[in-house]
This record gives sequence, C-alpha cells and structure tokens, in this order.
Amino acid sequence: MTPQAVALALLLPAMAPWAVAAGDAAAGRKVFASCANCHAVGPAARHAFGPHLNALVGRKAGSSPGYAYSAGMKASRLVWNEATLTAFLRDPGAVVPGTKMRYWGLGMNQRKVADLLAYLAATQGG
Repeated sequence: MTPQAVALALLLPAMAPWAVAAGDAAAGRKVFASCANCHAVGPAARHAFGPHLNALVGRKAGSSPGYAYSAGMKASRLVWNEATLTAFLRDPGAVVPGTKMRYWGLGMNQRKVADLLAYLAATQGG
C-alpha cells in the first residue's frame, strides 16, 4: 500500500455515514450504470465480477463474505466512508495498489463522484 493510501486510511476521520448532500442520486444512478457491469446494489444484489456494494459504509475493504478479493484489497486496511470511497473512485490503483478493479476512476470530476456517492447512499440497506 502506498504511503498516501495509508495516510488516507489511518489519518482521515470516518465521516458521517453519508454526508453527500451535494450529490444528486438520480444523476448518480446514471454514473453507476458503468459500475453495474461488475457491481450490484439493492435487495437482489449478489457478487459478480466485482463484489456487491450493499452495506458498504463502515465495512472494511476486502471483507464481504463470498467474494475473492485481491491481496492488495484485503491488506489495504481501508474502511469505506465518504473520504475513502471518494479517493478510491478517483484513482483506484493509487489507493489500493494491486486492486482487481479494472476501472480508470472518475478522476477529479467532483460532481460525478458526489452523484455516485449520493446514489450509493440511497441504495444502502439493500
């Protein structure tokens, strides 16, 4: 794990479960369409190429039972919250070297990140 990822995981405080008032869940659903090739959310969600994303906030990265995570993800020591998800969505490989996630990230597009987090927040509990 990179020093930046360690700092992110250990030094940033856990934020309120979903403090994403700035995001638009409807727009985030459209952003999630590109994630849905590998991930699912909601009551019928199951692991696929990527793990399902239910009960994501507060969960230790690489810990959802039944999914074969990369060694990098299991060793990351990340706990998913708004800050860690934002960083990971912007640049997955920089935050978790060796991740199996084959997505180039949302870069610095803060609107798309906020919208996606708002959508994920709206689906939690599934």
